[in-house]
Order: sequence, then C-alpha cells, then structure tokens
Amino acid sequence: MERKIIELEQGWEYMEKGIMKLKRILEGLPEPHFSSEEYMMLYTTIYNMCTQKPPHDYSQQLYDKYREAFEEYINSTVLPSLKEKHDEFMLRELVRRWLNHKVMVRWLSRFFHYLDRYFIARRSLPALNEVGLTCFRDLVYQEVNSNARDAVINLIDKEREGEQIDRALLKNVIDIFVEIGMGQMELYEQDFEAQMLQDSGAYYSRKASNWIVDDSCPDYMLKAEECLKRERDRVSHYLHISSEQKLVEKVQHELLVVYATQLLEKEHSGCRALLRDDKVEDLSRMYRLYHKIPKGLDPVSTIFKQHVTAEGTALVQQAEDAASSQAANGAGVQEQVLVRKIIELHDKYMTYVNDCFLNHSLFHKALKEAFEVFCNKTVGGSSSAELLATFCDNILKKGGSEKLSDEAIEETLEKVVKLLAYISDKDLFAEFYRKKLARRLLFDRSANEDHEKSILTKLKQQCGAQFTSKMEGMVTDLTLARENQTNFEEYLRNNTNVNPGIDLTVTVLTTGFWPSYKSFDLSLPPEMVRCVEVFKGFYETRTKHRKLTWIYSLGTCNINGKFETKPIELIVSTYQAAALLLFNNADRLSYSEIMAQLNLTHDDVVRLLHSLSCAKYKILTKEPNTRTVSASDNFEFNYKFTDRMRRIKIPLPPVDERRKVIEDVDKDRRYAIDAAIVRIMKSRKVLGHQQLVMECVEQLGRMFKPDIKAIKKRIEDLITRDYLERDKENPNMFRYLA
Repeated sequence: MERKIIELEQGWEYMEKGIMKLKRILEGLPEPHFSSEEYMMLYTTIYNMCTQKPPHDYSQQLYDKYREAFEEYINSTVLPSLKEKHDEFMLRELVRRWLNHKVMVRWLSRFFHYLDRYFIARRSLPALNEVGLTCFRDLVYQEVNSNARDAVINLIDKEREGEQIDRALLKNVIDIFVEIGMGQMELYEQDFEAQMLQDSGAYYSRKASNWIVDDSCPDYMLKAEECLKRERDRVSHYLHISSEQKLVEKVQHELLVVYATQLLEKEHSGCRALLRDDKVEDLSRMYRLYHKIPKGLDPVSTIFKQHVTAEGTALVQQAEDAASSQAANGAGVQEQVLVRKIIELHDKYMTYVNDCFLNHSLFHKALKEAFEVFCNKTVGGSSSAELLATFCDNILKKGGSEKLSDEAIEETLEKVVKLLAYISDKDLFAEFYRKKLARRLLFDRSANEDHEKSILTKLKQQCGAQFTSKMEGMVTDLTLARENQTNFEEYLRNNTNVNPGIDLTVTVLTTGFWPSYKSFDLSLPPEMVRCVEVFKGFYETRTKHRKLTWIYSLGTCNINGKFETKPIELIVSTYQAAALLLFNNADRLSYSEIMAQLNLTHDDVVRLLHSLSCAKYKILTKEPNTRTVSASDNFEFNYKFTDRMRRIKIPLPPVDERRKVIEDVDKDRRYAIDAAIVRIMKSRKVLGHQQLVMECVEQLGRMFKPDIKAIKKRIEDLITRDYLERDKENPNMFRYLA
C-alpha cells in the first residue's frame, strides 16, 4: 500500500505546533511535557517528508525552516527581553536565555535528526547543532557581548575593592564566551580576555602608583603577593584557565616590573636595607615574587653582590687598619681574626643563598664574584693565600691559638677549603701551606695526623690530585722515616762495634716532595761528624742508589750546659749546638773566629749569635754588651747563667721565608706558562697571539691568574728556544716547531 504524500505546508504546520509547545515550555508557561507519542510523531513527520520521492523530498526546505524557527524565536522573544535589562540583571537574563537556547537546540535537533543522518552528511553542510548555536552567536551574542563584557569587568573590579559578588553568575557568563566559540578560544580572547587584561593592568597601575609612595618595600611586597594570590584564585573560580598566565604576567608587570628599581632601591626598606637588617622572610618574599619574572632577579642579585662585597671589604679594611696600628706587637692575630670573620660571613650569606634564594645559580654566582673581590686583597703585606695557609697552620699545629674540638676542626677546614675556591693564587697557597706543613711534620708540631690527611683529601677534591701530590708525599715520607729510624736503631743493636757516641734520630725525606732548603756546608763538631758517618754506613746497607744530602738547618740537639749553679739541658738547633760546642775548646772567641770555624754566611752567624747572647736566654756573654751583633764582637761562655727550669728551649728565629716562597712560585709559574703554551700550540699548530693568550689564561686560571705581560715574555722566550716561530707574513701569528 502506497504511503500518503505529505505536502510542505501541511507538514510544517504540524511541526510548528510542536515548536510552539517547546517555546511555551521554555518560557515557563503552563504546558505539559512532550509525551513519547508526540515526540515520535514529530520525528516521523520529518522522516516522511525527507524520504518522499522528488519533487516531494523537502529536505532542503526543512533544513532552512529549522534555522528560521530559531531566528524567529530570537527576534520576537529573546532580544527584546535582553534589551530591557541592564548590568547584572542583563547578565542573569543572558545566562537564562543561553541555557534555554541550548535546550531548544537539543530538542529541535532531535526532531530533525533525520536531516543530520543523511541530507547534511551527503552535502557536507553545517550540522543541526552548529546551525542552532550559530543563530544565537550571530543574532544575540554579537549584539550584547560588549555590554556583557563591560558588566563582567565592572563586577571583577568591585570584587577587587572588597565587595561581595555573585561568582557563579560570572562563571556562567564567561562560559558563554567560551562555548560560543564551539571549540575555538578566539571569541573569548578577542571579545572578553583582551579588554579584561587591559582593565586589570590599569587597575593595578593605579594601585601601585599609590603604594610605591606610601608603603615600605616589605609592605608593598606583601600587598603584591596577596594580589597575585587573589588573581589566581579569581581564575580558579570563574575565569578560563588559559587566562591565568596572561593575567598573572599583567599584574606582575604593573606591580613588580614597572616599579622594580624604585622598590628595590627604597632608601630605608629596599633590598640593601633588608640584607643589612637580616630580614630573611622579606628577602624570601622578594625572591618568590621576582624569580617568576624574566630577568627579574638580576637587580636583586646585583644588590646582593654589592652588599656582600661591601661587608667583606670592610672586614679586610678593619684588619688592615688594626694590622698597621699593631705592627709592633703581634700583628699576626688580626689576620687570624679576619679569616675567621670571612668564614662567618660566608656561612651567613651561603645560608641566604640556600634558604632565601632557594639555591638559585644567579646568587651562587653573585656570592662567588663578591668573595673573589675581597678574598684577593692583601692585609698587612700578606696575601690572602698566605693568610689562609697560616690560619690552617694555627688550627693544625700543637698549641695553636685555635682551641677546637675534633668536629669543629673538621668543619673549619671544610670552610677554609671552600674559601680557597675564591682565591686566584692557589699555587701560592699551596707553597705556603707546604712550608708550614713541613715545619709541623719535621718538628713534631702537628696536633693530629688524621686532620692533616683530612684537609689534604678536601684540597684534592677542590683543586685536583696534582695540587696535593707533594703534600701527600710529605705525610707518607714521615711514616717511612719513622720505620727507617726503627731499622737504624736495630742496626746499632746488632752491630755493637758501630757506635755513634750520642743518640741520633735521622729523618730521611724525598727531595721532590719537600720545599727546597739551603744545604750549607756547616763544619760539624767531631762528635756529630762521627754520627753522620755511622748513619751513612747504615743507609748504604739499605740502598746503593740514593745520595744523602744533610740539611742541618732543620736539625735539633739536646745538649747539657754545665753552669755554676746547676747543669741545664738546652734544646737548640744544630747550628746553635755547633756554635756552643766551640766553647768546649776555647773560653773566648771573636765573631770572625766563630764564622770561620762554622763555615756559615754572615747573616746566619748574626742570627745564631743573637739568639744565644742577646735574646731571652743569654748562654753567651758578648762584648760590648749591646742589643745587636756586629763583626767586631767577642763572645764568652756565660758560667753564671741559670734558670728555674732544668730544661729550656732556645729559639732560633726563622728566616722570613715569604720572599723565597714568592720567588719559588714565580719560577714554577714560568714553567707552567711554558708548558701551557707548548701544549696549546702542539694541538693547534698555528694560532694568533690574542687567541693563544686567551687559551693560556683559561688553562692556567684554575691555579693562578697569569699576568698577560708574563705570557708575552714566555712566548718570546719560547721563540728564542725554537719551540715557536712568528709567521713571515703576519707577526701576530705563531707556528709550532716540532
């Protein structure tokens, strides 16, 4: 049986009744809901009208009428209801109309569903849902979006001023801006976000211009932090998540970037004042606020660097003043105090870097650069490398001025090694340290061998194995020397025919590890000559290939002085002992006789005789009785000398080694520069002068800052020694000669 044709007018009339019913339901008028029969009839009507044979297939006409139904409803009902309302009321109406519109689209697209399945799919037309939403966008949204946006922004500003607003309403309105884009964010960004960001910027610009005048830096930062927190909160409650970054950046710009200089430089409360007054919390807040801003931390780290530099330089200046005023009495103490204070300063600001600035590399760099400035200044004529070595010596030697527990010593050594990183002349430190280590080891002044090894391990980690290889060799040498002494004593017990006559302890060292000492040909007294011969005999039984060089300047002797009141044991250096023993054979000796018999230089003899005749213990009497020793003086043994102690140590003031250390280091540096130049040229074959100097500085920078003039001098020297040659065409180019 053939289906009855439904004409367009007749079918549409039936559909209109259904649409009318839907509108009444949406408007809230008394109307029963669609029954399933009604729903099925409406769907079937469309189905039938679309499946009739041409010319009665009304798919296209129905597609058009679907859109017209929306347009008619919007123009007759929706727009008039919106136009008569304003501000918040208009927003509420807009939200209601949008929700109704979505319901209407859902229902109508179900009635006309058959169009979606075939007609639209075949012709690639916009889907029913899209057509419905587009009608609202073109007719309602385009009409009211600017008013809606202004009303929303107005409410946001009210909330910023502390008023209560309906956040749910704002969320719903802003959702319209998002949903109307049907998956695209363009409309939200153009029609709402751009204006909202501009308004936020203006709002905070006004606020900041007042706060920067009225508030201190900490108060201003508190307000800024609170504002940023609230803006983030705003996004989470009603703005779209994509706005968060842009909004935060806008607010940061107005509050923190525009006034950065004024804020950080505020006279009594800016960054310098916070550092000066140890305002840790405020500094942490400053870091939190500025670290999110590109290059925001640069000015903070610059101020931090300047502050630390100023504090450190003041400490150095203080020590310098104290050292010059105390030059006469015990100037060494000031330098020790200075190192202690610099360590404390480093601890303090390292804590700032870790806690306030969360270990940010910019602040590590600032701290390093600041310390490099004042850690390389000289105090009282001593370089910082020497001060640091002396400080270590004080901690590590017996009876040093620092009385610390083992843990405290470990901790202090750790910190000293950290300070060494800032010192440019590390090789100078190494040389001074080696000299002092040698004295500690040879004169048994080292308080604890474990600490000695511990600092060497730390230095090795910091500066590399080459830096400590000699020092480690020195410590090992001493252990071997003790074994050697035990073997020597055993040798003497086993060979009774060999007798040195006096107790002898010999420390055998490896020349390469130790600082260089002058080995004078001191004319030893016969008693000592016999000892030396006995030991040589023993040593030759151990090894045939090693030559012994005796360094008498480092030796000590215990000799008995027979004075009128009582005998006293004197602890003296080998030099002093040799001088005193001359008086066993003569009651009176002139300066020139002593000098000839000992075979020493003028300077050494003066030092020696001064220690025995003009210092605290006057073992010799001198004619004339003055405070200085001159070449025309005569000396006698002082039989009347006495002391309440049975045993006394007569010090021999050490020669000032500073000049020698610096000379040694300079010599080593020349070799190091030569080696670096040859290494570079060997790998590069041809290189320009500027490039060669730069690479040389870079290679040597870990140990010392090479002087550019010195490098030029070494290049010239290597050219004369045929390691390099100048290019014939370009005198600024060098070639390597294999």
